Amino acid sequence: MTETHATLPPGAPAFPPGRYGRRREPGRRRPLLAVLLAVAMVAVMTLVAVRLYRQYGDPNYDAEVITYTGITDSQVLVDFRVTVPEGGSAVCLVRARDRDGAEVGREEVTVTARPDQRHVSAQHRLATTARPFIGEVLRCRPPG
Repeated sequence: MTETHATLPPGAPAFPPGRYGRRREPGRRRPLLAVLLAVAMVAVMTLVAVRLYRQYGDPNYDAEVITYTGITDSQVLVDFRVTVPEGGSAVCLVRARDRDGAEVGREEVTVTARPDQRHVSAQHRLATTARPFIGEVLRCRPPG
């Protein structure tokens, strides 16, 4: 014979008192703890990202493609502008890709600014192994 309680809803299991420990009362959850943990995690990840950017990122060398023209079966003419430290120089990696995205040309180009200049405009004729679809500057870095 099983023991039933009048306070239990029908179908709920009845456990002998003291046998399985104290049962939790159904109550409201505490979303505040989860929110605080999420905010703390985002803050820590932001601090790590800022530190890594300061350590490895180099905002002094930035390139942007102005235009690419002169596309033939064997070349593309890439016009680009590079931001360098005042009077400095940079080595930029210029590449061309075909319609399928395959690389058909790549070359490192050195650009040098005048002593009072931070922005250098450059034009480079890149030889390719097939007809390019786009010319781009992947990255610029300090020379050496």
